[in-house]
Parts: sequence; structure tokens; C-alpha cells
Amino acid sequence: MSKYTYLRAYMAGIVVPTIFLLVIMAVFSVARFIYHVPIPIERVIVFPMAMVPNLWGAWNMLYVALRSRPHLPVGFHGAALLFVIAPVGLTLARTLDLQFPTPAFAATVFPIGLVAYYLAWKYLVGFFNELLGIA
Repeated sequence: MSKYTYLRAYMAGIVVPTIFLLVIMAVFSVARFIYHVPIPIERVIVFPMAMVPNLWGAWNMLYVALRSRPHLPVGFHGAALLFVIAPVGLTLARTLDLQFPTPAFAATVFPIGLVAYYLAWKYLVGFFNELLGIA
């Protein structure tokens, strides 16, 4: 099963954020349209729905491409992706004049995000990599 290694790596990478974002979008839709909760994220929802799964897939392809060299475990590799996504997301928030989080809030949330990304990549993306024979 050595055909289409990078395609399988891309597909293994996009599974987790795609399912997560579908659940988030369903919760948002119910809250917004049924319970009339004023959540002003319509302008920003395009970024996570379009970019995050693609970045996860490309990042997993990079992990597979670098596995012939001494490399980080998949959990650490995935946690490093947050150093790419966070600045892009914060720049987008500032560009769209959204409420910008305070530095103290960002300093509190960022380590939690690192742990979440580490665990998601170690257990979920790692599982899909093994399932598709690219671990």
C-alpha cells in the first residue's frame, strides 16, 4: 500500500478538523437560528471552515515527507501547527475589526491549545495515519 502516500496523508490530516468543525457549525446554527443567540462570527467562519482542515492535511503531508529524517513525534509536530494557525487567525481577527483578545487571555489560551493540538495529533491523526498505513 505504497501508492498515493501523500494523498492518504492529506486525507488522514483533514478528518479530525473537518468533523470537529461540522459539530461546531451545527451548534452555532442551532444557537443562532433557533435560540436567537447573537453570535457575530459569520464574517470569520470562512477561515476555519476552509483553511484549518487544509492546513492540517498539508501539515500531515509534511510530517510524512520528513519521516525519513530524524523527526519529532506526531504529537509534537501537530502542536507546532498552532504556531502557524494562531498568528494567521489573530491577523484575520484584527483585519476584520473583531474583538481582539487581550495578551493575558491569549497567553492563557495558547498553552491549552498546544495541549489540545498535541493530544489530537498524537491520538487521532496518529490513529488515522496508522489506519492508512503511513505511520
